[in-house]
Amino acid sequence: MYPSKISAAVLLALLVGTADAAQPATPAAMAAYADQLLDAQQLNRDGPGVTVLVARGDQLLYKGARGLASVELGVPMQPDQLLRIGSVTKQFAAATLLKQIDDGKAKLDDPLSRFLPDYPNAAKITLLQLLNHTSGVKSYTGIPGYMGNPVRRDLTTAELIKEFKDLPVDFAPGEKWAYNNSGYVLLGAVIEAISGKTWHQQLDESLLRPAHITSVHFQAGDKLFKGMAQGYTLNDQREVAPAGFLSMTQPHAAGALIANTEGLWRWNQALHGGQLLSAATYARMIAPEGAAKPRNYGFGIMTGMLRGHPMLTHGGGIHGFVSTLNYLPDSRTTVVILRNTDGPGFGMDLVARKLAAFAIGEPFPERQPVAVPAEQLKAAEGVYGFDGQTRTLRVKDGALTHQRGGGGIATLVPLGADRYGFPDSLSELQLERGADGKVVALRLFNNGEADAAERWVRSGDAPSAAAFITLTPEQMQALVGDYSSPQFAFKVFVDGKTGLLTGQAPGQPAFVLKASTPRRVHVTEVDAQLDFSPDDGPAASATLTQGGAKLVMPRK
Repeated sequence: MYPSKISAAVLLALLVGTADAAQPATPAAMAAYADQLLDAQQLNRDGPGVTVLVARGDQLLYKGARGLASVELGVPMQPDQLLRIGSVTKQFAAATLLKQIDDGKAKLDDPLSRFLPDYPNAAKITLLQLLNHTSGVKSYTGIPGYMGNPVRRDLTTAELIKEFKDLPVDFAPGEKWAYNNSGYVLLGAVIEAISGKTWHQQLDESLLRPAHITSVHFQAGDKLFKGMAQGYTLNDQREVAPAGFLSMTQPHAAGALIANTEGLWRWNQALHGGQLLSAATYARMIAPEGAAKPRNYGFGIMTGMLRGHPMLTHGGGIHGFVSTLNYLPDSRTTVVILRNTDGPGFGMDLVARKLAAFAIGEPFPERQPVAVPAEQLKAAEGVYGFDGQTRTLRVKDGALTHQRGGGGIATLVPLGADRYGFPDSLSELQLERGADGKVVALRLFNNGEADAAERWVRSGDAPSAAAFITLTPEQMQALVGDYSSPQFAFKVFVDGKTGLLTGQAPGQPAFVLKASTPRRVHVTEVDAQLDFSPDDGPAASATLTQGGAKLVMPRK
């Protein structure tokens, strides 16, 4: 006799069933669930890949990989492959400076002038403000055009600082919060001024070696790293292409490290397990304060919630790579996802959150869409406001759609009882009706967290959607060209494959431009509008309108 066969679906149900709300996941159940999530992402086996690790305390629950580490050579991605981690680097740099503070070599309220006396306004900028993005200095990665050719040069720390030191500041130190890569370059310079070594040498000597972490490195341009995956992007034709080149001297302490998933797990164990910093210093690191508190940003680490549990997290994005590193202190759960492409197609945050919830035995329920009568959908239409922002609900093609001011349009998933889910997301909204049965507000549950609901009040009817027309070849050709201003650049062209008028910003995906008049086109995915002038002949300029802001871009 032959043993009976069990279908993959039944096997998965049996394994997953062992991880209920009362029982954290076993390695077998975790592996089955992780494989299910990765299958749902539908990664191309012949394209860039991903590495994933899930652990609870010292127990490894899952480590796997999909796709290719080298598309050109057809090399499969391995679980221990090295990848760039981008801004996840920031918590390593922050901890290095905090270790120096623990050692009595600096204080959080020290002025930057103590270490970099020649930096403008350094006497009013503190080390704390560099750590939590409240310094107000200009972020060099936001300088128009800088992420093209300028970022390819090898620069010393002093040369890199020179690129932004004399630019106007965004705000007075401590006044506001704005994510800032320049601040972490300055932080790296402070580490170097204190230690007399490069920032990454000090990281290695003071933190990584003592914690026996051997798979986190600064990616020096003159060294080979065994197991380093290649990075990829999408070109103008939406095809996989090599990532744009940059010198890794330039991400500096803001984003120049490479690692594998196991190295980041070991880092989480050491940092959050009390092996690297004093208890008081670590507590400051993970507790947002001042102008950074509303943004939930500590020192290189963001705070959040998952299934009612605190979560410490940070993501990273750099030429050819994307990363996510999450940690749940209550259960000592780590989730790491590293990807070797900066193109779309993989829900990093969605997958990471689902993996973490499953690991702790509190998985998110699978959504079951339900049919909703047309009149109920129509009743939800309107503009809703919260804290100066707006969201618009509108019925399109028999479905309720959502659009945040200046954002893309998403078709909502009806879940019943006036509740709707966002596609490829854990976020949901609940309609709120008045005594007369009319919708008066919606409650937004970001990432599905019930304790963090926002109430958006209905302020009026949804505006009519634009009616689009078909442009003649001559009308399209009159708009074709490169438009730019110091703040932004945009290329308009006719796609050779589709024959459609198309627009694209540098480093961004291309979008079909839909015309409402011969001189007005719309990017419906991001709620943007382009008006071309003059009214006749080849366009000389384009005015971009998005989220209430206008930007005039002359044609080159």
